[in-house]
Amino acid sequence: MDARQLRGKQIATTKKIRYDEERHIYLVPSQSSDKVYFVDEKLECNCPDALTHKATCKHSHAVRYYLQVEKGEPCNAEITKIPLTYKQAWEAYNKAQTNEITLFDKLLKDIVESVEEPQQTFGRPRLSLKETVFCSVQKVYSQLSSRRAHSLFDHAVERDQINHSPHFNAVSKLLNREDLEPMLHKILRLTAQPLIAVEESFAIDSSGFRTTRFGEYAEQKYNLKRQHKWLKAHISIGVKTNVITSAVITDGDGADVSQFPSLVNVTAQNGFTIKEMSADKAYSSRENLEAVAGVGGQAYIPFKSNATGRAGGSRLWHKMFLYFQLNQEDFLEHYHKRSNVESTFNMIKAKLGDKLKSKNFLAQKNELLCKLIAHNIIVLIHEMYELGIKPDFCTHSPLNVGSNQICT
Repeated sequence: MDARQLRGKQIATTKKIRYDEERHIYLVPSQSSDKVYFVDEKLECNCPDALTHKATCKHSHAVRYYLQVEKGEPCNAEITKIPLTYKQAWEAYNKAQTNEITLFDKLLKDIVESVEEPQQTFGRPRLSLKETVFCSVQKVYSQLSSRRAHSLFDHAVERDQINHSPHFNAVSKLLNREDLEPMLHKILRLTAQPLIAVEESFAIDSSGFRTTRFGEYAEQKYNLKRQHKWLKAHISIGVKTNVITSAVITDGDGADVSQFPSLVNVTAQNGFTIKEMSADKAYSSRENLEAVAGVGGQAYIPFKSNATGRAGGSRLWHKMFLYFQLNQEDFLEHYHKRSNVESTFNMIKAKLGDKLKSKNFLAQKNELLCKLIAHNIIVLIHEMYELGIKPDFCTHSPLNVGSNQICT
């Protein structure tokens, strides 16, 4: 298929072609302007390309595809969501749900052992950092306020999961520390590593989480509509288990496309083998296709309606554009795996809430990371029963990425 045929097929898919019964001509919109070209029943067009080169132009090819559709023959159908259904493993699901709270605290205790305690040479004894991180994730998981969650810390002392129950304000103070964010990212990656052998296909998307803060004072002063501020979580997930392999937290206006390479690279650095990475057309760019290829994978990102197959320095872009146009059925089979990332956000918001309780941006970012960590622990609990994995977070040996034993 040459370039004119390819563009004609694109016009037939994205533009509205009309037939004038009085003049017996087809009205074909231009791709690059508001003009309309006329194609007669002999499929001869009045566009400059057809008149100058005496060739079958893209508008004539568009009419050919339009007539195929009118006859009921398959053509370049638009991308639509295909509902995916899965058979629920009810026995594993029931066991995971009934044992979740007990196992959550046990796994969390082992996970925070990876947190290094800062050395103290003078002053009053400080709270244990790993125990305060334990209480922070536990508090976010419970969705309780800091004061109400204090009883959970007392119960953790009784079960020998922590040695000292911190003051209820200790969690809030910890979430306001700038050095906590990289630590939470490390813990998030750690919670995903038991599933390295399971996941090969991944999906990327973003979703907003509402804060308790409103906009500027002027909104209220001038009787404008008050709106909550939002944070946006950009995540990469494994499509089989919905485990989060990497994450970036931005404000509500954070762009999606620029976060894609970082999410891909961190997932690969964490030890995952990336064979496929799918995302919606908001992430469509040459740089993002190259980012997935750079780690040995194949990106399945649909092209926008105004996209062309021009390489622009990326042969991969041209190759995938042709594949997207000519093999959409096969493309969609891979692309629709991204539906799982929407399921992941639904899981997080349904079980852990879509609202952040913290008051400032730094604490809100850390609180949202705690939510994502809690989600990963919940996923691990389910896979313990469904896949039979036994995550073991030890503290004295090097990281072993080839098994379910995770050590730091």
